[in-house]
Amino acid sequence: MRFTDWATRVLLISLMFAALIVVLLIGRATKLHNNPITYHTSNPRVTAWSQYPQAQFQSAKSLEKKSQYVLKSPIKINKKPIARFVTTQAFAQYRPNYQVASVDPSNYGERYTQDVNGVTLNNQPIIVLHETGYSASSAINFFQVAHTDESVQASYHALIKLDGTVVYLVPPEKRAFGAANSVFDGSEGVETVQTNPNLPASVNNFAYHASLETPPDSYDSSSQQTHSGYTEAQYNSLAWLIAQSQVPDDRITTHHLVDRSGKKVDPINFDGNKFLDLLNTYRQVRPIYRVNK
Repeated sequence: MRFTDWATRVLLISLMFAALIVVLLIGRATKLHNNPITYHTSNPRVTAWSQYPQAQFQSAKSLEKKSQYVLKSPIKINKKPIARFVTTQAFAQYRPNYQVASVDPSNYGERYTQDVNGVTLNNQPIIVLHETGYSASSAINFFQVAHTDESVQASYHALIKLDGTVVYLVPPEKRAFGAANSVFDGSEGVETVQTNPNLPASVNNFAYHASLETPPDSYDSSSQQTHSGYTEAQYNSLAWLIAQSQVPDDRITTHHLVDRSGKKVDPINFDGNKFLDLLNTYRQVRPIYRVNK
């Protein structure tokens, strides 16, 4: 066999292998694209500087003590940073499963820097707690459907399933549509923002919305005003999630408290004291020390 013939055959075989690899990679990418929900038990940790909770993907190999020194945005009094929340060893030891689910773009938007009247917005973040009303899957399915009617568009930033799985839905830097006609009445006074001239003002522009999956005994109830309550895993995962934020306790509220439609009662049977006890287990306040010059 001449050398040129041998070289030609080797080249053709190499091209066939390259083409096969490209086809396999395209097939894998297509499969991932067509699957909107991914399931995980561990992944490299993602840490971001933000006042809102971030998508925290706990690694089974993460160092427990490392979490104690994750500093995020500062707590401010009179606009001067005095302390930060830092996560604890208990936070590092608790590793909930998580899912990432896509949400149709019609069901969330950007956070505005000005309201409908052009007034600059500077609201500090709040966290609003919800419950789904029905199963977690039904809520996720609703969020994944496009809605042209702005009055029915809805979403959360995150959802906690009955088994404690954290479902990340809308990125924290985006505006989830979790509370329509709503107002937060806090230490700074009444806060609400109107971003759409055709809809009532709401807290959505400065809120992070986290929801608990409703227990099944409430699904067929003639009056959805009560149910058996949330699981221990849900309380732990919710506290773990919120511990990643710089939102103080007095700016954590419920859908029922911010609602101005008179129709929202969630989260029903929520044990606020249990939640705050767990939250204070997963994060602590650390003063910021300054050197006087």
